[in-house]
Amino acid sequence: MEIKRVFDILDNLKITSQKHDILNAKENKKWVSYSVTDFVTNSNYVSSALLHLGLQKNDKVAIMAGNMPAWNFVDYGSQQVAMPSAPIFPTISQDDLKYILNHCEAKIIFISEKSTYQKLVSIENELPHLKYVISFTKIDGVKSFSDFLESGKQHLNLEKIESIKKEISENDLLTLLYTSGTTGQPKGVMISHKNLVENVLITKDIAPFTPKWRALSFLPLNHVYERFLNTLYLFHNISIYYAESFETIGDNCREIKPNAFVAVPRVLERVLEKIMTAGEKLEGFKKKIFNWSLKIAQQYELDGANGLWYEFQRKICDILVYKKWRAAIGGNVDIIVSGGAALNPKIERIFTCAKIKLLQGYGLTETCVVVSVNRLGKGGSMFGTVGQVIDNTQVKIAEEDGEILMKGPSLMMGYYKNPEATAEVINKDGWFHTGDIGTMVDNKFLKITDRKKEIFKSNAGKYISPVAIENKLKECKFIEHCIVVGEGQKFASALIIPSLSNFKEFCVTKTISFNGVENLHEHDELKSLINNHIKKVNNSLAPFEQLKRCQIINANWSVETGEITPKLSLKRKIIVEKNRAVINTIFGAVE
Repeated sequence: MEIKRVFDILDNLKITSQKHDILNAKENKKWVSYSVTDFVTNSNYVSSALLHLGLQKNDKVAIMAGNMPAWNFVDYGSQQVAMPSAPIFPTISQDDLKYILNHCEAKIIFISEKSTYQKLVSIENELPHLKYVISFTKIDGVKSFSDFLESGKQHLNLEKIESIKKEISENDLLTLLYTSGTTGQPKGVMISHKNLVENVLITKDIAPFTPKWRALSFLPLNHVYERFLNTLYLFHNISIYYAESFETIGDNCREIKPNAFVAVPRVLERVLEKIMTAGEKLEGFKKKIFNWSLKIAQQYELDGANGLWYEFQRKICDILVYKKWRAAIGGNVDIIVSGGAALNPKIERIFTCAKIKLLQGYGLTETCVVVSVNRLGKGGSMFGTVGQVIDNTQVKIAEEDGEILMKGPSLMMGYYKNPEATAEVINKDGWFHTGDIGTMVDNKFLKITDRKKEIFKSNAGKYISPVAIENKLKECKFIEHCIVVGEGQKFASALIIPSLSNFKEFCVTKTISFNGVENLHEHDELKSLINNHIKKVNNSLAPFEQLKRCQIINANWSVETGEITPKLSLKRKIIVEKNRAVINTIFGAVE
């Protein structure tokens, strides 16, 4: 059947698939599977329950919960009765939660955490539109999702659901995706059915997808990136398994042996860190083999460009080392797609050499989502780029400042209730200003070079791109997070949060004494390891980019505390404000 609305994918599955495990998650530490029939049935129950509560077309349905099959039941159940969803990240601040719920006038919210309910209770008198709270998990005083589904079952009205579906256009609003609000209040990105469907259809062949595949999902479904990939998986009748948490990704990979997953660079950096840590524990001949294999991987070039002798060595490394790396992520991965932030080319080389097919792509919430992506096959990829622009999308580089401009059917409808902000980013000719600086390589591959709002200028008038330097810093496994600063200063510097877990393990392995975990960030050995890495990074930088007076700080940047976004990007303005005293000390101490 022709797919025009997102819920058409579910209708198509109902006709074509008998799959028993289309959606899967751990319940009481055991994998529980939901069939296509379960998916369809529960979505219809959600639709009927919403209608029974008296909700109408265009009423907003908020979802503030982690990844789980029931997330999809609510998503598809609401969209097929013309009620747009408004997904919200579970750890969002109370102020942003209040703003979003009032801005979209959500009538009902689905939650999964007691902490979320407590936030709602504390601001309930300031939420005039919100009428119903439903919990996927048991929370005292909150109507359970199972009771909500039972209500839908008792008042099932398939005839009315079908009648509403027939009236829904591909151009109707599907969902409101609120940006993380790094510079002020969140903006509601309006995504239509057509926006998402067109992106799914144009990217459906970027990998050899098959219904036999399993996909692991761990990035938040409230973000456009994972939401898009889940839709693509369902389009291909691929079984989706939701990881328990970020910490269990490795274990879940080995349990379900996925064929595909998507990640942000920080996740892949941590995978590489674990590989490196395992290699450091080796001794003798095994250690030499590991180091040789790593050296070979770092030299990898695509499409056999290194020659036959290199490929022969690579085969030996594969037998001795690389196959163990693949086993660590399940041993069955056909493709990993990286997006959300710049990926270090070093990681691309190492993973690809080890026959872990890693493709970097590019997109934004406003472009729902893919603008460009590297492809499998000879000539389809280039390290350090975000690949080729997809076929139904136009991209051009602005002559005046190098900004990437985009136009295509996946471009958002606009910002909800904010025509002024929409007009700021979409010009009169329909070109969307991405805010990213880039260039075309070989007239084929898009390369992101900077983010307009992140570039800063020294007092000598030299432009510095912090992201490129931060990626080099994070190659050190003892650095968890870092931010390069120096706007209007004589030099650039950095605030560094050390990876205390990696350093503690290093101390135990090397029998280095330390006086309690709380003082680890001040350990002389840690400072020496990080400073040596900074010197190495500085040797690769231009003189005006080199870092001076870097400070190791004792802090924890997280989504919960507000320093990073759900896709693990830095909220620079917030970090700078929170660390103003340290930054003043760095630059104020210089005459």
